[in-house]
Amino acid sequence: MKCTNRKKRILITLLASAMLLTGCSQSSSATSDYEKNNYNQSLKTYDLFAADLCVTDTDVDLTGYTNDSSLHAAGLFDISRDKVLFADNLFEQIYPASTTKVMTAYIVLKYGNLDDEVTVSENAVTLSADAQVCGLKAGDKLTLGALLNGLILYSGNDNAIAIAEYMAGGIPEFADLMNKEALTLGATHSHFCNPHGLHEDDHYTTAYDLYLIFNACCKDQRFLDIISQTSYNATITDSAGEMRTQVWEPTNYYSLGTADMPDGVRVLGGKTGTTDDAGNCVILYSKNMTDEPYISVVMGAATKDILYQDTTDLLTTGIGTSSDTSQ
Repeated sequence: MKCTNRKKRILITLLASAMLLTGCSQSSSATSDYEKNNYNQSLKTYDLFAADLCVTDTDVDLTGYTNDSSLHAAGLFDISRDKVLFADNLFEQIYPASTTKVMTAYIVLKYGNLDDEVTVSENAVTLSADAQVCGLKAGDKLTLGALLNGLILYSGNDNAIAIAEYMAGGIPEFADLMNKEALTLGATHSHFCNPHGLHEDDHYTTAYDLYLIFNACCKDQRFLDIISQTSYNATITDSAGEMRTQVWEPTNYYSLGTADMPDGVRVLGGKTGTTDDAGNCVILYSKNMTDEPYISVVMGAATKDILYQDTTDLLTTGIGTSSDTSQ
């Protein structure tokens, strides 16, 4: 289902925000002319803005599929046809856990030089004992590209902090950049406080915003190359100048081989997230047997078993060999 009115609202909201940020000040008649011209221009450009987006303003049922009652939100998006195949609570604000790192990756890919060498700070490795980490140590040196691989594949919170400090000088500054970039993508119902997704009450998103951000990342072949890997070997130089290699594997069960691939579907990869408040989450890039791409988002499952069973059912029903995606 498409909803062009919502696309217009998103774009006009962004244009209005830009006016406020630039401090536009005019007389009422001049402002009226300006707004009229600005609105007319927005009508000419919103199709370009949303030309390749799947959009709906309501829940969308998928025949043959019923999602688990524990889920917070879920969606299935046909990228080739710009169509929402399934939508449940897409616009409800939820905690994203480590799916946050997709936004972090977007910023790295947009602004970063992956060949840059980064030195890891003490702050980046000062995390709770149960935090997911890539095993970095203070004084370690590795490339921004290596950090990005560990961020996405193994979901390293230490990698996320090292990236934020290198690219923006600190976590608050990087979070400001995350929020600005989210707005440019139309992800207007998100607010990020950190680059990793460890719980903060004011750190939230929606399933639809996550689709927008993930979709933007998937337009960069480097991102697709990263999520498609079965492992990544990171070369790290420690503070004493000694080199070591660390192997980082994906956290999603399909890439690990812990869960069977859905019938008629190839899961290329994606991003997981788990906290007590967010539940178990996964956003994936998949293809059917004719190589057409899809994005799925499943957020807030009570357990990992439910998460992957529900995701398998969604993908099999929506894009597997038995489903009709020609409509």
